[in-house]
Amino acid sequence: MRPQPQEAIEELRRQIARLERGSRPRKPLPFGIPAIDEHLPGHGLARGSLHEIIEAGPAAEFAGAATLFTAGIAARLKGPVLWCLTRRDLFAPGLLHAGLHPDRVIYVETSHDRDVLPLVEEGLHERGLGAVVGEVTRLGLTASRRLQLAAETSGVTALLLRRWWTVAEKDLTQLPTAASTRWRIAPVISERLPAPGLGRARWQADLVRCRGAEPRTWILEACDAKGRLALPSDLADRPDPAQVRGSAMR
Repeated sequence: MRPQPQEAIEELRRQIARLERGSRPRKPLPFGIPAIDEHLPGHGLARGSLHEIIEAGPAAEFAGAATLFTAGIAARLKGPVLWCLTRRDLFAPGLLHAGLHPDRVIYVETSHDRDVLPLVEEGLHERGLGAVVGEVTRLGLTASRRLQLAAETSGVTALLLRRWWTVAEKDLTQLPTAASTRWRIAPVISERLPAPGLGRARWQADLVRCRGAEPRTWILEACDAKGRLALPSDLADRPDPAQVRGSAMR
């Protein structure tokens, strides 16, 4: 089925706007961890782009590591954050612990998963926002291309938090999308403390897909009150396993 003339004109306008933006590169958002920033193109997470974050590990449908990872990224971007969701299970104190103050968050709730993506796309047209977060189960290639184009046009960063409740829905997170990066975040065992207490949470962050970079895995300490991740002190001085493997093959 061919697109209508008006749709073709709008698509042409978007392509022209995209070409015009090519001369105004945006500075990426660094993680502040050399091992990550030096691996990513531009030494940071691309602003004005679409990024996909997926919860992994045991009981991933109920865990919150990916949510806090997403909140930490949004916390370090300037401006209000539009958060589109279908379930009232966000814990505001948890977002605050990850650096994202509740006063910065604008919540938009809908009853159906299919309505989230149009809300995200609409939010991406608001240049005053720091980020738009969307909690979705399904994300097709065509829809993700629209979001990527909208993010590039406005400069607003799109963060899609993939949620699932069945094995079939989990399998959907493996399908290709147009996102610039795809991350899988899973909790891992924290450092053993010399005295009873709770240590800083640790995550395994898998960069599953990235334009211009190979997949990579890091063990990180969870976001602090400013949204910053950290490399665990007991792992910081260890050589990069990828570099060790590369040296052994020479």
